[in-house]
Amino acid sequence: MQAGLTDTDFFNRSAESVARDLLGMTLIFRGCGGVIVETEAYHRDDPASHSYRGRTPRNGAMFGPAGRAYVYRSYGVHWCLNVVCEPGSAVLIRALVPTEGVEVMRDRRGGLADRLLCSGPGRLTAALGVTGVEDGAAITAPPFCLQSRASEPDIVIGPRIGITKAVEAPLRFGVRGSPHLSKPFR
Repeated sequence: MQAGLTDTDFFNRSAESVARDLLGMTLIFRGCGGVIVETEAYHRDDPASHSYRGRTPRNGAMFGPAGRAYVYRSYGVHWCLNVVCEPGSAVLIRALVPTEGVEVMRDRRGGLADRLLCSGPGRLTAALGVTGVEDGAAITAPPFCLQSRASEPDIVIGPRIGITKAVEAPLRFGVRGSPHLSKPFR
């Protein structure tokens, strides 16, 4: 595999651009991970974004340096992993194809089929072992590693899922035909 991505300029762009360009990259966390196949973009002026009403203790990482993790709990149950882009913007990592540390991820997820191990933001963080401790950590430095993609994937775009505001905005991006998506694209 190629060396890990370390250029924070890659992240200091619009969330839509970063969301597209993360597809096909490999994300590793403490020896577990795989190829990113689904993302969602959230920007500062987006009513569905945690940053929409300004900085709070919960969303502080979204206003920090680009290339940092923004990790929060959804509905008080599931951790969600985002990558900070321009100030107040982030990309939610929704799904990946498990390729590294698969046995560990299977153990953490209680025997789910490999297709389901990381198909959804809560499943993904549970499989990788990501928690709120990583909030604000550099996504390009240990315990994370982000590796460049070998080729540009065929990308499909659609509305985000699991939100109640700005529902129809075409800010969900996926690798066309991947069986590892959290939900098929319409």
